[in-house]
Amino acid sequence: MIEPQYVIEGAGVLLRRSIAPRASNEFDPFLLFDHFAFNDPIEGPIRGFPMHPHRGIETVTYMLEGATHRRDSLGNSGLIGPGDVQWMTSGRGILHEEMPRRGPNGAIYGFQLWVNLPARLKMAAPRYQEVSADTIPTFEKGGAKLRIVAGTAEGVTGPVTDIAAAPLYFDAQLAPGTEFVQPLPAEHTAVAYVFEGEAVFGDQTVAAVRMIKFGPGERVNVRTENSGVRFMLIAGRPFGEPIAPYGPFVMNTREEIQQALIELRDGTFIRDEPG
Repeated sequence: MIEPQYVIEGAGVLLRRSIAPRASNEFDPFLLFDHFAFNDPIEGPIRGFPMHPHRGIETVTYMLEGATHRRDSLGNSGLIGPGDVQWMTSGRGILHEEMPRRGPNGAIYGFQLWVNLPARLKMAAPRYQEVSADTIPTFEKGGAKLRIVAGTAEGVTGPVTDIAAAPLYFDAQLAPGTEFVQPLPAEHTAVAYVFEGEAVFGDQTVAAVRMIKFGPGERVNVRTENSGVRFMLIAGRPFGEPIAPYGPFVMNTREEIQQALIELRDGTFIRDEPG
């Protein structure tokens, strides 16, 4: 069981962090999982994530309430609204910013996941897969409702494709008195982030807000009793490669990190040539 820790990132953004980039890489291929909300008045004015670089990873933003305005060094810009997903593959390098905007009820609420890239793809061309809420397929059966972003569950496949980690990523809501089972590939790393309600996962009762990690080959077996539950299920194939994390960069060696810093300093970090 993992209890999220409060951290400050960007321009003073308060986050709940369950996974942080570490050389030990125990959640391979996942590097970071943040739960962000800008709804406590003590935080003061809304802050966000001004222009910053990434290399060697994929960042996944999933909005529940409010919106995030984003723009980048490639000339892209747009708004990620409630239920929308942005899966950004930074590859060899991108500069971008993400600035939150309150929804009609004043809330901003969502998740950011970082997924590693294998060594062979760390210097690939950057790309985006942007998915609007109305194109994310939903499966409903026996008190369970799933919004499937990537991978296949209950015979339904999400719109995000061609990701090296072959991930399964979905938002699950179970009504009280519901049972749900999700088989996983034996080699996948898998976690569930419970952010509303309570359920029994296997033989452990997990209440919001907590993350649970599953063992190799373990099925996701969830049962609700008197209350419902809502959780994100995240699973992916590990790469088994050493990593060197440094802020917004995750490469395989310290030398590659030094190279990224040199390029950032001398203005060659962003490259125009195609993949």
